[in-house]
Amino acid sequence: MRRMRIVVLAGITAAASTAALALPAQADIATRHGRTAAECEYPADVLDLSNWKLTLPTGEDEDPTDITQPDLATFSAEPWFQADEDCDAVQFRSPVDGVTTGGSSYPRAELREMTDGGEDEASWSTTEGTHTLVVKEAFTALPNDKPHLVGAQIHGGDDDVTVFRLEGSKLYITDGDDTHHHLVTDDYELGTEFEAKFVARDGKIVAYYNGERETTISSDDDSNYFKAGAYTQANCENSDPCDGDNFGEVHISSIKVTHS
Repeated sequence: MRRMRIVVLAGITAAASTAALALPAQADIATRHGRTAAECEYPADVLDLSNWKLTLPTGEDEDPTDITQPDLATFSAEPWFQADEDCDAVQFRSPVDGVTTGGSSYPRAELREMTDGGEDEASWSTTEGTHTLVVKEAFTALPNDKPHLVGAQIHGGDDDVTVFRLEGSKLYITDGDDTHHHLVTDDYELGTEFEAKFVARDGKIVAYYNGERETTISSDDDSNYFKAGAYTQANCENSDPCDGDNFGEVHISSIKVTHS
């Protein structure tokens, strides 16, 4: 059985056939299935993307490209969304001149939580059950002039609830519009992998960094979902040059969501 491989190169779509690959459950799936790193062709060979949707910084004005399952299982978009050469992380890159959604002035290469194998958009309450996101990631590039980048977040309704946000070397956890709610570290070095974790329950969101509790945020909302990737907080109005070589980038080596 063969299936189609879809690759997007700077907004141009090409197709090439390739042998079928199984959807992985975790970052070392290629090794456990007897494949070498060179045979890891898709981000879904690194991360379990079965309950995610991808938004890219490409497409039409205020109508960026969305990739859903089952297409996401065999999708790569160089350089915006691709497995790294060692098959141990996925690169998310978002340029300052990228296409944005109608609700934001900033571009993104970002995953959005889904349910039922990618069929429906996730939406859960902070006051019912326990909802957890654990992401291992590294910020690897920041845009010029305004070096701000979001790597993981809880979104609710029309706005973000809390995010891990890097500004230069300062890593913050936000609380709504308070972008400097909690300073995690003021000497973050690009390329340093860390574990970001959110646990939402009983009207509270607890944020952890490398296993240590950093802050607790009050939240009473029933329209929440997790997001992760590179959400660049700069655009052509505040960052130069205005081209694809000026970008924010995040590498994610593992991502896990649980609801109970």
